Amino acid sequence: MAMIGRAVLVLLLALLAACGTIPTPPTTPTPPTTAPSRAPDAPPLTRAGGPDARARAAPGAPVVVLDPGHNGGNARAAGTIAREVPDGRGGTKPCNTTGTATSGRGTSGRGTAAGYAEHAFAFDVARRVTRVLTERGVVVRSTRSDDAGVGPCVDQRAAAANEARAALTVSIHADSAPATEDRGFHVAVADPALAPSQRGPSLELARALVEGLEGQGFAPSTYRGEGGLDPRPDLAGLNLARVPAALVECANMRNPGEAAVLTDPAGRQRYADGIAAGILQTLGG
Repeated sequence: MAMIGRAVLVLLLALLAACGTIPTPPTTPTPPTTAPSRAPDAPPLTRAGGPDARARAAPGAPVVVLDPGHNGGNARAAGTIAREVPDGRGGTKPCNTTGTATSGRGTSGRGTAAGYAEHAFAFDVARRVTRVLTERGVVVRSTRSDDAGVGPCVDQRAAAANEARAALTVSIHADSAPATEDRGFHVAVADPALAPSQRGPSLELARALVEGLEGQGFAPSTYRGEGGLDPRPDLAGLNLARVPAALVECANMRNPGEAAVLTDPAGRQRYADGIAAGILQTLGG
């Protein structure tokens, strides 16, 4: 009887399971797996102009490196920018500086613009030059991607152009002259020359930039250089460059009349058009 009872019980349990009366234990869902995120490696240079601009460049198009002077975050990083770096002539100099600013009553369409910073001016003009050049099929890269960072140091700016094997590089600045009466632009080149590119090729670039700026109605400096050319031994970015290189000081930011032009978007476009014209002339375009 006991054996019969056990057999009946086993049969009854089997029938109940078949009907789904006995619940099966729940399974624990497997969490989805995702690949760990990884930040992309930072490129050595910022490609200026955006994807559309790059698409317009033909294979083998010349590469130009623009170097907007200083940076918007330099003022809050005094220790970093004071670090000594090679100056290209066996000495050292600070990594970078904060740059200068307007002290006149220039206008930007929104009232007075005294205190308009050189780093902001240089970055805006570089962006405008980029647009002109990319429309002409030139590949443009920049030593900095925004106006809020720190640096890079002057030796790194030269290295960026060298590593890119650029056709040429132009550094864009505005000056703080000794007197408010001083005015005009000047274009610096390394002198004495330390490399073949600093002899004829850099001088050719500098002369073309002078011509381009004069074509926009700007006059050469009354206080530095001669005829707009300013040979200098003390600029590390030019000393260390191994491609044709020049540095443009567009105007004296302390001069009220020039400050009015610097702070006007139309004025900055004129500077950009003059610089772009000099670059295109040097490239043969």
